[in-house]
Amino acid sequence: MVYVNTPRSFKHPEAIAHRRTMLDEPHMAPLTGYVERLRAENPTWEFQDFDPADGGVNADILFLFEKPGPMTSSTGKRQGSGFISRNNDDPTAEAIFAFMAEANIDRRRTVMWNVIPGWNGTIKVSSAECRDGLDELRTLVALLPRLTTVVLVGRKAGKAEAFMRSLGLHVFISAHPSPKVRSINRPMWDLIPKQWAEAASKNQPQAALSADRYNSAR
Repeated sequence: MVYVNTPRSFKHPEAIAHRRTMLDEPHMAPLTGYVERLRAENPTWEFQDFDPADGGVNADILFLFEKPGPMTSSTGKRQGSGFISRNNDDPTAEAIFAFMAEANIDRRRTVMWNVIPGWNGTIKVSSAECRDGLDELRTLVALLPRLTTVVLVGRKAGKAEAFMRSLGLHVFISAHPSPKVRSINRPMWDLIPKQWAEAASKNQPQAALSADRYNSAR
């Protein structure tokens, strides 16, 4: 795959174009359909695609961030990729790429998303957006049959802790890898790769996943 192992590779249009050709692959098709449904139901918001270079529905670890940033948007003043991806051309994505590598996490084990799943032109988050995003997680989790572990990245993502624990998932919490966190709380920032590595070490066989978990998520 082109530009998979290079941070900020989505500064190259051909890297984005190549990734788009993968959106209908078997590991991606259910998630691509999920995003299309979000777009149809919420036409005033912009919903980015999941990254096909990650694990898609085969992932066992969900990294749940807070809200898509401007460099995920393909319609902004500075055109972004249209993906939720560690390959995006911004400092947070670059940090995610580096921390995943430091934690030695195979990206095919992971899927990345946000507790507020869409971009509405502002990084601000309302209480209503958080509430609606938490409700929407039920549909997403039901599409991830191999999921065993969730990493809640940032305080807003942390609001999903009770729900994720109710499903019997391993839940880990870390700071958000943004430049702001790095500048105001460097010790918390430095802990992130260690926390992510610990999360990746927690795995359980697929056979141990109960159907009851998915019934409760619907």
